[in-house]
Amino acid sequence: MAALATPTNIQSSTIEKLRDIVGEQRVLTDEVSYQQYGVDRTTVWQPAPGVVVLPGSTEEVQAIVQLANAENLAVVPSGGRTGLSGGAVSKDGEIVIVMDRMKKVVEFNEIDRIVTVEAGMVTQQLQEFAEEQGLFYPVDFASTGSSQIGGNIATNAGGIKVIRYGMTRDWVMGLKVVDGSGNILELNQGLVKNNTGLDFRHLFIGSEGMLGIITEASIRLTRKPQELCVLVLGVIDFPSIMGVLKTFNEGMDLTAFEFFSHNGMERVIEHSEVPAPFETASPFYALIEFEQASEADLERAMELFETCMEQGWVEDGAISQSLSQAENLWKLREDMSETLSQWKPYKNDISVSVSQMPGFIEKVNILVGEQYPDFEIVWFGHIGDGNIHLNILKPDDLSVEEFTDRCGGVSKQVAALIKEFNGSVSAEHGVGLLKKDYLGYTRTETELQLMRQIKQVFDPKGIMNPGKVVDALTS
Repeated sequence: MAALATPTNIQSSTIEKLRDIVGEQRVLTDEVSYQQYGVDRTTVWQPAPGVVVLPGSTEEVQAIVQLANAENLAVVPSGGRTGLSGGAVSKDGEIVIVMDRMKKVVEFNEIDRIVTVEAGMVTQQLQEFAEEQGLFYPVDFASTGSSQIGGNIATNAGGIKVIRYGMTRDWVMGLKVVDGSGNILELNQGLVKNNTGLDFRHLFIGSEGMLGIITEASIRLTRKPQELCVLVLGVIDFPSIMGVLKTFNEGMDLTAFEFFSHNGMERVIEHSEVPAPFETASPFYALIEFEQASEADLERAMELFETCMEQGWVEDGAISQSLSQAENLWKLREDMSETLSQWKPYKNDISVSVSQMPGFIEKVNILVGEQYPDFEIVWFGHIGDGNIHLNILKPDDLSVEEFTDRCGGVSKQVAALIKEFNGSVSAEHGVGLLKKDYLGYTRTETELQLMRQIKQVFDPKGIMNPGKVVDALTS
């Protein structure tokens, strides 16, 4: 494989060819655009695109990728740029392909309940479209107002309702992609049953742009849930959260089961000016959401709450009596990432088996407390599906560089614990650049080599999102 061109090799003639493809106003070469489109929410790397391009169709994406192949230039796909692993970072003069213009509904089949959308559609727009049809798109997270469908698929995003509805993968019925060679592939075409060999659709889901660029997706919708009720419980310690989860899981169907630590909630209350759920201060809180189809559902939830109180797991609780109350209770969890961003936290997105969580969290708390006593930890996550977020807040007396360097030592030790507990170093935010060095704690070398070989098949020149997840094979 030939070496990729460096930033200085993007010639003015290439810029003109790009303008011929998408139009003069949609090829950006200014520093403001580089800063806007060349990075995601990961703040470790300085963005340095060679050029930013905004295509308006699959055919234009194809033409850009074909040009990149012909001139041996690297390409970075850019969606909503809400990622936390550096998957959309351009730091070496790449062509950044921004999907913002590609946000239309292509087709809706009301019988199949399948909508085909362009990859640049914002998640909230898809949710609103589903609502207009009397249906529901259940994949939901804090960044729904800015994340894009293509990026969600490329990272197999999960969010707050996985316990009931699963991951993004479970809702993707078909994909249109442009692979690294510039071929347009139409994968599965919205079929529920298709037993005709390998389903390449699932290779692109979670591939983080290293095989190609998703341009359209056929998404399955479902029925709207009935009135949703939210319950927040103050829990005495983390093992007790497991008891609460088991009790409610056995007693009723849940749509969400989240948790967060007290120090995180305090910051949200101050930042977002939402009321505390109750006066009692507890180390941890569980947020439980369920459908209230009848009074019997509410009565059952209160019975389970009383059971948890009797077991000594729960100190206090609050239940929503209106939509506004439900929204305020959800803010305690959903506003957590935005609130903590002012402390420039070092994030670990971790997955372990639900049953293993108490032991894992105990060991992490001991590790950080003993070796990094000046670091404060904020825990939150989707406890119902085994996804926890470890947030280490930057002390005021440390620079970002010093803090990031020290946290690198934390991450290596946390990764070793993840391996010990047979977990994953990334539950839903992808690998990107940030977690690439830790993949060996979750994947074997044989698996990593197979990933490299698959990349070579779909992206023989290694131009697609280079350096992310795994490196391209070299000849």
